Amino acid sequence: MAYQQKLAEKLLVLNDRGQGVLIRMNHIKKTYADPNRRPSFLTEKSMESAVKYINRKFPNIDFRGGSQQLSLIQKQKSAVLEVLSSFYESFVDVMEFRDHVYELLNTIDACQCYFNIVVNFDFTKNYLDLITTYASVILMLSRIDDKKAIVGMYNCAHEFSNGCSDPSYPRLGQMIVEYEHPLKKLTEEFGPHTKAVTEALLSLQRVYPRRNLPAEQWRSAQLLSLLGTPTNLLSPASCDTMACEYLPMEVMERWIILGFLLCYNSLNTNTASQELWKMALRSGLYITLTRDEVLNIHKLSEEHFDGMKGYNKRIADIKECKEHTIINCGGVHREKRLFLRNALKELTKVLEDEPALLGPKALFVFMALSFSRDEVLWLVRHSENIPKTKTPEDYSDSHMAELLFYMERLRALLNRYNYILQRYHLQYLSQFDALILNDTIQSIYVCPEEESVLMTSFVSALSALTLKQLDSGEEFDLRALRLDWLRLQAYTSVGKATLALKDFPDLAKIMNMTQFHTKMMDSMEELLQETAELSILCFYPRVFEKMFSQSSEDSSMQRYLMAFPMVCARFSQSTHHMCPEEMVLMEKQSLKLCVKFLEEIAEHTCSVVLEISAEQSNLHEQLLPKHCAETISAARNKKMKKPVPKKGEVPKEKPGTESHRKDRAVVTNMDKMHLTLTELCTSYSMCSDFTVFKHIIVPSEFLISQLEHRLSKIFVRMANYNPNTQDILRPSELLSGIHAYITSLNTLSRYINVDIPRLLRSVLLQQTQPLDSQGVQTITTLYTNWYLECLLRQASSSLIAHCPTMHCFINQNVENEQNFKAEEFSDICELRALAELIGPYGLKFLGENLMWHITSQVGELKKLVFENMDVLVQMKANFDKPEMMSSLQKRLTGCESVLKRMTIIGVILSFRTMTLEALEEVMQKHCPFLMGPIESLRNFMATDSDIKVAISVYELASAAGLHCNIDPALVTAIANLRTDNSSTEEEYKISCLLLVYIAVSLPTLAVDPATFYSREHGGHQNNVHCLATAINHLSAAMFTVQNKNIEQHLREFLQVASSTLLQLGQNVDKVEVKNRDSVYLLLDMIVEESPFLSQDVLESCFPYVLLRNAYREVHRTFIHTMG
Repeated sequence: MAYQQKLAEKLLVLNDRGQGVLIRMNHIKKTYADPNRRPSFLTEKSMESAVKYINRKFPNIDFRGGSQQLSLIQKQKSAVLEVLSSFYESFVDVMEFRDHVYELLNTIDACQCYFNIVVNFDFTKNYLDLITTYASVILMLSRIDDKKAIVGMYNCAHEFSNGCSDPSYPRLGQMIVEYEHPLKKLTEEFGPHTKAVTEALLSLQRVYPRRNLPAEQWRSAQLLSLLGTPTNLLSPASCDTMACEYLPMEVMERWIILGFLLCYNSLNTNTASQELWKMALRSGLYITLTRDEVLNIHKLSEEHFDGMKGYNKRIADIKECKEHTIINCGGVHREKRLFLRNALKELTKVLEDEPALLGPKALFVFMALSFSRDEVLWLVRHSENIPKTKTPEDYSDSHMAELLFYMERLRALLNRYNYILQRYHLQYLSQFDALILNDTIQSIYVCPEEESVLMTSFVSALSALTLKQLDSGEEFDLRALRLDWLRLQAYTSVGKATLALKDFPDLAKIMNMTQFHTKMMDSMEELLQETAELSILCFYPRVFEKMFSQSSEDSSMQRYLMAFPMVCARFSQSTHHMCPEEMVLMEKQSLKLCVKFLEEIAEHTCSVVLEISAEQSNLHEQLLPKHCAETISAARNKKMKKPVPKKGEVPKEKPGTESHRKDRAVVTNMDKMHLTLTELCTSYSMCSDFTVFKHIIVPSEFLISQLEHRLSKIFVRMANYNPNTQDILRPSELLSGIHAYITSLNTLSRYINVDIPRLLRSVLLQQTQPLDSQGVQTITTLYTNWYLECLLRQASSSLIAHCPTMHCFINQNVENEQNFKAEEFSDICELRALAELIGPYGLKFLGENLMWHITSQVGELKKLVFENMDVLVQMKANFDKPEMMSSLQKRLTGCESVLKRMTIIGVILSFRTMTLEALEEVMQKHCPFLMGPIESLRNFMATDSDIKVAISVYELASAAGLHCNIDPALVTAIANLRTDNSSTEEEYKISCLLLVYIAVSLPTLAVDPATFYSREHGGHQNNVHCLATAINHLSAAMFTVQNKNIEQHLREFLQVASSTLLQLGQNVDKVEVKNRDSVYLLLDMIVEESPFLSQDVLESCFPYVLLRNAYREVHRTFIHTMG
């Protein structure tokens, strides 16, 4: 009879089915409790009357009589059927599950099965699991408030669509009504099963009390310690109840609490039942139904026994147990967690040092994981529902990170050394288990055929295992053997079995041990899921986040923080195929938690790293040359024997004094930060990456991202740019500070395997763009704005002069002093530092902004040319006729404006030339191998080459900082300046007349006293020497755009300019010719700077003797100082 009933198979299938149904019930409850996920038609006010009508009349709903209230359902029947069908089918699944459970429990009772957790472990466990799963499903069903509305509304829609009710509706409606008071109905159902359930529960007496010991007894017994008994270090860990050793406490407590609630008769008649029940009641306040749904066991038990005759004493027992739990339980579990942290740490260290011990001591690992999981789950359940107690701190744990860390380490060890475990247990199975099992079978005197076949197959399967299979990489699958063992338990546990397993405890002991060994071969993940699964944390995000927060505040726990995101990687293992909707929600929640933890760890690590870097930058800043003046002054005073400072003045400490240690016990702030950094970086070494629901998570990338984001802000902040006062840090000082940061950041790679060069490249490359990845202004934008708005604007007003001799800009001696020294921001060193900071991209952006200012000036120059076009045309034709030129000169207007705008253009182009020279030096330093080919390519370009090709090459050369005869950026800017209305001939005419305009305006410079040429500075005080740069660059760009001969037009310009300046020499008015010699020098400067003109061209139209005399005159007025 037992062979035909297939009890083992039915128990397995129904338990899996029951878990799926239970999870679906929980999902339905959560869906309807969440306003965002609740079906929209149930939240409509117009549907309220229909819902109230269905709830009132359920299950006997009158479709005709209630047509007015149900009219809306009739209108939306298709939508109602579509949305509610999955929920309705889930309730039908509950009904079918109940039917199958009824049938199986009745069959088991009819077979008079024997249950003992020590003997037929799998059979008893599956039986008790089925009872608690079934009870949990019914209790979860009763917690769904909208179940009547869902079922009734679906049936109404079905009736309106098909003309008849759903076939399952009558029984389903009746079931829902019957279970409105679930516990009462369940106790009635389980009355006939009391004997079997009580027998199974009482068998826990050999397991549960021993597992429920306080930490003091664990400690005295040296539980989980491999070093406690060194002589037994290599002995295999085994016992008579191997599977019971890692059976979760929560599972046993759920069996006991729910089992005795359903079959409560033995609590009054059996002392052993009472003791077991009270022990479970003292273990905590809550047990889990599923996910985050819990039962308040004392409240539920008290309500259940309230009103029952003869159970007043049990109510008193419940109250006494509750009081005991509130007073003692928190402290007991706190001590257990403390013990387990140390025990797991020792176990992990020993196994990491000697992984071969995993073979004989595998049971210890699973016991440690199971015990730890029990304590984590207990704390999670009770942290969400803390009772009123004097010690609420017992329900929080700031050291949870350490426990989770060592649980993850043990899991990692099992996975890493899986080969060792398989090799050890393969030999154990084939060379020990198979032999002793064979001897035990031989000693059985009566053995039916079916049982004999099963046991013989056990021996054959185990004996066939060889190391060759393992070495060849063959996958082992011993699930069939374990299923046959469950079948054998079922066959030998029925009342009239020929071979009763309870009469052969040695067989049970050997097979239970063998089953554990087989799981080491092929079911490691399944066993880890049973003993170390922590998916409940996904459903308690607030508790989980609180645990993380408390651990992160404890400095000793920072090295274990990575355990929190890694736990999130295990949540996917607890999903069920019967509820795919929940999987999507769990994936979102898991990723949300994981990312939050990693971001907080990264943010904390980033803060420490940047604090250390900032301190190093401050120390480095003390070594800058600007701080040495005091030291030099003090040394000079000492040498000259000047009076020493008064006693009240504290001498300034020299850089480096912070490194002097008088006492190694004194811990500085830097010491603390380095220690914190070490702790945090240790957590990153836990793993390089892990997977959360098919998403690959790389923890170090979160740190890189945080560093990248914050470094960008820090570098910008270090520039100290103030748009109101126009203050900014010198480029060399900023570069020095950034170098200090880079040096400090590079040390991070000693702690953690991160690509710091990639990080720095990313950050610094972003700083070469106008905006970074966050859309924030960069160093490039700040310095571009500053140089344009401060330096060049004041240079345009002649408050700052361009100094060719010193290759920089300098402040003029004016009444209104500038708030900065121009030479400190524009000398060779500063511009090199600027080129280092913002690179070719940044200087390209700076150049584009410079070109915008130039084109705006060119536009104004064109307007002036238009206004004076007739005069300029005549002057161009008659430049060699002094009398006519004199009369035309009087008609010409805006000469000062032309020269002023050309000077501004010249100042801007001079600055651009200086930046390109600095960039060239930087590029030659960093990548000379690249500069060589670019320079050769530029030199290779002939003057008669295709202009488009030439400009492309010049763009490449200019981007590398090389000087080009034609500025490609200026060519592009001039080309874009051309309007659609103007023709090429007009543009050409304007360009030619502009040169004439400039040439005939040059004599007006002699009147300006600021035109004086300074030998010391190599230029004029009002920056008119920059006209040479402006004329050469602008003419080259304009005639390149118009595809005309540059040299020819520059020759014409020299002729006109020479003619007008020679006329200036004939003027006898001393006021008008005061700075005539300084103006003459402009012609020489134009020729010197031009790649298209030579001195012989100048001599052909302007006597060299005049230039020589001009140089002698300007040098004669220069004051020589001797010192």
